[in-house]
Parts: sequence; structure tokens; C-alpha cells
Amino acid sequence: MAAMNHLSTRSATAADADRVLALWKVAAEGTSISDDGDGVARLVERDPDALILAERDGELVGTVIAGFDGWRCHLYRLAVHPEQRRRGVGGALVAAEERFAALGGRRADAMVLDRNDLAHRAWRAAGYGPQPQWSRWVKHL
Repeated sequence: MAAMNHLSTRSATAADADRVLALWKVAAEGTSISDDGDGVARLVERDPDALILAERDGELVGTVIAGFDGWRCHLYRLAVHPEQRRRGVGGALVAAEERFAALGGRRADAMVLDRNDLAHRAWRAAGYGPQPQWSRWVKHL
């Protein structure tokens, strides 16, 4: 567990699902087809360290999903409560890159909505940049 002025990070459990979903409603840009209790429970069951929570004084203030499939490292669902932005929460969550390095990952990517200018600034500050030669293609199952 990492700490920073009463800010701590930890891996989520299935019991955190309701708190995570409530935070995403106020802090995340857009919604995902997986934004439900079952989706969160499947994530933490499949990879117990993938969903990382930031808490300040016991309150959930941010999340990031740090997924590693053995080949690629993906960061997504970075969400910081609006009242906690610019207070080190995002940086503490992006430090999930350390997990990737420990697992042997070599490069991380971040999924960021094109229209989310606030997120663009945050990810650039963390050293990320767009890769215009790639597009994300999706199919809902």
C-alpha cells in the first residue's frame, strides 16, 4: 500500500463494487457496458490487483484499472472525484505502472476518450501521448 498525505492506494475487492460504481457516476467521463456490480466482480476475481483504488481518510477518491494480459499493459477507467482533482490522486493511481514493471511489462497504454481534454492534459503530464496510427476497434458481446 502506498501513502501520500493521508492518500493511500490498494487493490479493490468485490465488496468495493458499489463504492466504485458510485464514484464512476460522478467522476468518470462516460459509461461502459461493464459498469455494473457483476462487471466489477468479474474484474477483481480474474485479476485481484487490476482495479486500484485511491482513498483519502477512508473515502474513495479515485480509481484506475491496470490490466496486464501477459503481453500488453493497459490503463483505463482513471477517475478522480472532481473535488479531489489536482491533489495527487491521479499521479498516485498512474503509479500502477510499477505493477506492470514487476510483471515484466515493457510498454503501457492508456485508453482516453477523444473528447476528454482534461484527461488529455493529465495523461500528457504523466508522460503519455496519442498514437495516431492506431484506432481502437470494438464489438459489444
